[in-house]
Amino acid sequence: MNANGNVYVNSINFDFMGGALPPEAPGIAALVTPDGSARRVADGIAFPNGMVITPDGSTLIMSESFTSRLLAFDIEADGGLANRRVWAEGIGPDGICLDAEGCIWTHDPQTRSAARVREGGEIVERIPVEKDLFATMLGGPDGKTLFLMLAEWAGVDNVEAQIAKRTGEVRIAHVDVPHAGRP
Repeated sequence: MNANGNVYVNSINFDFMGGALPPEAPGIAALVTPDGSARRVADGIAFPNGMVITPDGSTLIMSESFTSRLLAFDIEADGGLANRRVWAEGIGPDGICLDAEGCIWTHDPQTRSAARVREGGEIVERIPVEKDLFATMLGGPDGKTLFLMLAEWAGVDNVEAQIAKRTGEVRIAHVDVPHAGRP
């Protein structure tokens, strides 16, 4: 949600869990305003996922999971998104969070770690994890507790068996730079 009460939501727009193969980039982002109206503000996204809004409210950063990149959009006065660009690539973004230095915490599957990434793609910090990382969030009393949502993942073909195994967990790590932006 941004300061105006607008909420951005996204959809992958295909039956991922049902085993459907995605079209090239069917995903969308929509804006829902406080009066309940909704409109599409971005499309052609290859598996849109986590999103954050910078503290000044000017930029939305979104995970594009199937391309291993983070996208950035300028937020227009009416809530629309413009100036789509690559913020970072070569990572495995899923659920993301933003810190007070403008870095994103996300997943780096190549090194099996939580990665703190600067705009442009430089990884400035890593926290090793033993499972796949699905989401990150900074919180706690001082905003410096990094919550890591982890689970074993063997692909959509094995989802039911993975769910039955109940491998999901939340871990925490203490970091030096606190949360910023929204959420």
